[in-house]
Amino acid sequence: MSKRRSIILSVEVEGLTQAEAARLYGVSRGWVSKLIARYRVEGDVAFEPASRRPKSSPNKTPEATIEAIIELRRTLTKQGLDAGPETIGWHLREHHGEIVSVSTIRRHLIAAGLIEPAPRKRPKSSYIRFQAELPNETWQSDMTHVALGDGTDSEVLTWLDDHARFALSVTAHDTVTTTVVIDSFHETAGQHGYPASVLSDNGMYYTARFARGGHAGRNRFETLLADLGITQKHSRPNHPTTCGKVERFQQTLKKWLRARPPAATISDLQALLEEFADEYNHRRPHRSLGRTTPASAYTRLPKTGPRTGPTIEYRIRHDRIDTSGKTTLRYNGHLYKIGVGRAHAQTAITMLIIDRDIRIITTATGELLRHLTLDPNRTYQPTRKPRNPRT
Repeated sequence: MSKRRSIILSVEVEGLTQAEAARLYGVSRGWVSKLIARYRVEGDVAFEPASRRPKSSPNKTPEATIEAIIELRRTLTKQGLDAGPETIGWHLREHHGEIVSVSTIRRHLIAAGLIEPAPRKRPKSSYIRFQAELPNETWQSDMTHVALGDGTDSEVLTWLDDHARFALSVTAHDTVTTTVVIDSFHETAGQHGYPASVLSDNGMYYTARFARGGHAGRNRFETLLADLGITQKHSRPNHPTTCGKVERFQQTLKKWLRARPPAATISDLQALLEEFADEYNHRRPHRSLGRTTPASAYTRLPKTGPRTGPTIEYRIRHDRIDTSGKTTLRYNGHLYKIGVGRAHAQTAITMLIIDRDIRIITTATGELLRHLTLDPNRTYQPTRKPRNPRT
């Protein structure tokens, strides 16, 4: 028997006074008085504790707001856009004039069965984030594959500003090559200015650093960046998180594309990419930008640009002179033949290269065999200067 029931029965059945019942059970007289008064109004219900739920909830989320939360979740999800509590809160504030906390939005989404409660995660404060301080300080670039409606593979090339996550250029191609990268880079820079640095993976269209055992020299894109005074950065092999911003952008892009019928042609895909880039840049709030849009972040601060003057390439190449007295060197993506002389055939050599200044020495003794400045207009660099043509 509960204490409440015992007190009520001792007063109502046994005839004890409320003061006697309070002393007997060690409770206050006021509490006994309230208990008896409730019993005489509600009957046996008084044997159980009264609900502490408030009779009114002035801070309760209005039903119209709850409906707006659920509708936004369904609409954004259907469009292939981010539909998390933070994004829904941004839309409520910007388009409905309502301020609702993220925790409240999450609670109502869970109650509606639209999301599942997630386990506790590593706190965001523990992550180390790298972000350029100014627009155009670093552009990230990457290529990803997108299938057309008939299953044909296409390749999408992206240039993304590291500071603002602003999608500078998103273009569709049959195949991405070094020429495509260079043309796209120039076109993008024509609209937004050249960046101070470029960050990409180690795709052959970005760099030749791993080609031919690392002895291929610069490709045409690397040479272009060096001539413009733009620093080139690469992710470590098998570490795609170095280019995490553009990788995340591509995930968002593909989620958006999956919510729509696949494009039939490259031109149709390009139209979709432009539609997405406009939505992403100007109307989609970004969590890492304080819920502002990439376009706002990109235009808020002054842009930086390349440093003055080209960069100089230093490298060493080991080779062996062939039977005709020649060796080879790849520069700016082209293979050049350099004459050394038949007398040195089969000699192991070391080439000391400072951009186009080349010294060829014997590996064994360090004897200088030839010193030249590479002429990029001649595939073959002869041992002697060509004779003047007869007049």
